Amino acid sequence: MKTVETENEGLKRGFMLTIPAKDIEARVDQEVKRIAPQVRMPGFRPGKVPPNLIRKMHEDSLRGDALNASVQEGVQQLLTEQKIRPAMQPQVELDEGYAHGKDAEVRVNLEALPDVPTPSIDDIALDRLTVEPDADALEEQIKTFASQSKRWEDAPKKHAAANGDLVVMDFEGSIDGTPFEGGKGEDMQVELGSGNLIPGFEDGLIGAKAGDSRNVEVKFPDDYQAKNLAGKAATFAVTVKNVKTAGEQKIDDDFAKSLGLTDLEQLRGLIRGQMEQELNGLTRTHMKRQLLDQLASRHDFPVPPSMVEAEYQNIVAQLRHEASHEEDEKAALAEIEADADDYRRIAERRVRLGLLLSEIGSANGVDVTEQEMQRLVMQAASQYAPKDRENFVRYIQQEPMAAAQLRAPLYEDKVVDFLFAKAKINDRKATRAELEADLESEEGHVHGPGCGHDHGEKPAKKTAAKGKAKAAAKDEAVAEAPAKGPVEKASAKPKAAKPVKDAAPAKAPEAKAEAKPAAKKAPAKKK
Repeated sequence: MKTVETENEGLKRGFMLTIPAKDIEARVDQEVKRIAPQVRMPGFRPGKVPPNLIRKMHEDSLRGDALNASVQEGVQQLLTEQKIRPAMQPQVELDEGYAHGKDAEVRVNLEALPDVPTPSIDDIALDRLTVEPDADALEEQIKTFASQSKRWEDAPKKHAAANGDLVVMDFEGSIDGTPFEGGKGEDMQVELGSGNLIPGFEDGLIGAKAGDSRNVEVKFPDDYQAKNLAGKAATFAVTVKNVKTAGEQKIDDDFAKSLGLTDLEQLRGLIRGQMEQELNGLTRTHMKRQLLDQLASRHDFPVPPSMVEAEYQNIVAQLRHEASHEEDEKAALAEIEADADDYRRIAERRVRLGLLLSEIGSANGVDVTEQEMQRLVMQAASQYAPKDRENFVRYIQQEPMAAAQLRAPLYEDKVVDFLFAKAKINDRKATRAELEADLESEEGHVHGPGCGHDHGEKPAKKTAAKGKAKAAAKDEAVAEAPAKGPVEKASAKPKAAKPVKDAAPAKAPEAKAEAKPAAKKAPAKKK
């Protein structure tokens, strides 16, 4: 094989590979010999079909397979000889003039991973803000929990239903006098004022008493999931079977026992444990922010533009998803566009930090074990319907890039834990409010190359969701996996039309883009 370098600028590399025709023919001969014992043809004993007839029968597929194998082997040989680690999948293109019997000329273009300088990790100092669960907050959570576990009691017969009461009813909906599919229900319970029904329905039940029958006039939302009902006026014939009021829920041992616990103290212990786990997570995130800021400030080296672009698209897609929940979605999107350069710097920072963490892990023997990887696969597979789990496991086994993306977060966490163990830790007590404010702030961190800030400029006022998303973006690195692709939205199947708000289509959940360049696809997650 002949190799000619066509481009060498920064991390961009280009080559022209020439694969001799005789090498391709040799592969065809090998394949003919391999399949000959399996070929069956009338007039010949099994395994005795002449090679020239086998060639004639399978000419196109044999040559196609031989050419593909030659190109793959040639690209791999090129990467080995040139000692190149590609940042993303190399672009491989066969010359259009190729024909049978000619040498194959193949263009290979790629971006190489940079030579990462020896990371500086010996004098890292971190603050560990420790927060004790607040006693008042603990009691408030127990009260909230008790309020969500309401004890309903039958109201007096002449009691008129009000907000906060529970109405038990039968109903049947119709449009222009004609009942519609999915519009009928029996013994349905709804808490008035909860907002669980389509607009106007709960209001139409205010004042109703047990035994009442009334017609409730409503209009289905324009974006209602059942398209045949969207935007249409409907009448629901309702029979109120019972009205219940919320009895006082005493917070005592009996309440705890109703939850299957021993006593109230055990409930307090469980909630305290949940609070401690959440606070520990916030503390770790705060320490990780400091660690990544220090690593970013100490290291500056070129990173592959293709990885930066892919990570930028991932960040922007996540921010746009957050913007879709803002009151003024257009204004939020405009802010994202205005700060595009800022997000590109964050994307570059994340890619650079990912390469640093990979280098640190590799140099210090940090790895994800086979058992840990199997556990990751099983956990991810559990998100799919039972019939799709085997397909998902097979997909991960066959797609190295998909496996790398699944593995990357755990690998990153293990490298971060390694660096925490080496760092000088200064323990400092703080309140939850102080810890959360520090996490959401875009200031107060170590400044330096790659930190993602436009130094010297006063930050613009941000929407709440966008500010949190931006802060969270800085807490991540793209370790040991190619940059993720844009976030895609999963589709939701329509449900039967009912007067419940939840039957309207919710915005589809985010789903990670599939790893390229494979043609295989992972099975769809269960809804």
